[in-house]
Amino acid sequence: MNGLYQVGGFLGVFSVSFFTDKYGRKVAIAVCAAICIFSAALLAGSVNPAMFIVFRFTSGAGAFMILSAVPIWMNEVVPPRDRGLLVDIHGAALLFGYMISIWIGYGFYHLESPHAWRAPLAFQALPPLILLCLLPLMPESPRFLLMKDRYEEAEKQLKRLHTPEEAAHELQQISNQMRVDRTLPSSYWIMLKKPSYRKRVLIALGTTCGIQFSGILVINNYGPILYASLGYDVPKQLVLLGGWITLAFGCGCLGVFIIDRMPRPKLIGLGIAGCMVCLIVEAALVANFADSTNAPALKAAVAAFYVYVVFYEMCLDGTQFAYLGELFPTHLRAKGELVSWLVRKKGFADIFVTGMNIGVAGICLMNIIWLQAAPTAFDNIGWKFYLCFIIPGSLAAVGIFLFFPDTWGVPLEEVAAIFGDVDELYAGNENDEIEMAKAKKSSATHIEAVG
Repeated sequence: MNGLYQVGGFLGVFSVSFFTDKYGRKVAIAVCAAICIFSAALLAGSVNPAMFIVFRFTSGAGAFMILSAVPIWMNEVVPPRDRGLLVDIHGAALLFGYMISIWIGYGFYHLESPHAWRAPLAFQALPPLILLCLLPLMPESPRFLLMKDRYEEAEKQLKRLHTPEEAAHELQQISNQMRVDRTLPSSYWIMLKKPSYRKRVLIALGTTCGIQFSGILVINNYGPILYASLGYDVPKQLVLLGGWITLAFGCGCLGVFIIDRMPRPKLIGLGIAGCMVCLIVEAALVANFADSTNAPALKAAVAAFYVYVVFYEMCLDGTQFAYLGELFPTHLRAKGELVSWLVRKKGFADIFVTGMNIGVAGICLMNIIWLQAAPTAFDNIGWKFYLCFIIPGSLAAVGIFLFFPDTWGVPLEEVAAIFGDVDELYAGNENDEIEMAKAKKSSATHIEAVG
């Protein structure tokens, strides 16, 4: 069932670009939320295993589609200086949902009813329903509006999001860049042919796959099995899992204040390295004490999981979504039609959206592999399964820390320069420089006044 959920997510995320670029970022989020509500209702009301299996699949599709759609919107509506912090809230919100679901499941575990399992599944419909109700109050992406030549609407949204001077400068910057965008090739295949575009795709996949080598979904999904191997009974397993997720939520909230304190690749590399140290300790303890009655050693094994999630949530969870959104710049967003089943030939706007989709698809793909293999692996090779995370995860930590480019604080319109595509940037003129200086001065004055 875990693998089926991830397969639904893997296939579902590739449809996100159709909605985001044809109908808007908000419409895409609304569609994803509707799928989640529909799937939750029919999962809870399943009358046979076949029905449950089908809507478990669609539930995974909806969940991972919304996981992809929301960061796209967030990256496009927040200013560069606050982008990491605000996008990281997305990760913290996910953890809040995980935490609530675990404790609801724990509560219904004690309800003696053959239908107790239905209530936690039905509860899945509530958060996306709230999202649908609040979505009309949210601004549409100014970049999407300018893609569609809706200049006045874009200006209105930018004024909602920035000071007047900042809004005027950003509107001019995005508009100028759009004029350059429309002169660029619009085939999806250029993304594979051109080295700088191909590099973005490989970095997106390398980031998400490297983070998934930390083993987070195996620990999250098979926590009870792991705690059972340490000798804890079922109620204690559920309490330990609930405590683990609650700690994760707290650390995810703290991560909001860390994400914009250091370069993205350094933070990700250090986070993966910290997780690997915890897994090394865990593997050593399980190898030597799993079948023993050594209480301190067993408690230390549980503690290793808890320390592990501190590194993951403070350094990795939200950071990966901010980084993925920054890798694929606005200048890759010209118009066009659908190219193959993956993206539409809308120019390189789709490559940004596709970049996020590819990253999230990488998460799904890695999770399918790990979640399908985990039960058999723990039964047959025990603690050695941790080595399947430790070895590639350590290599990923070093590679990301040393070699991946940093996008921290860079405006989305200027990311192309990091990859050597300076010729695709709007060159600007003296008036642009004057407007930029005014916007920065106004921004500094505004911040001081608020402070």
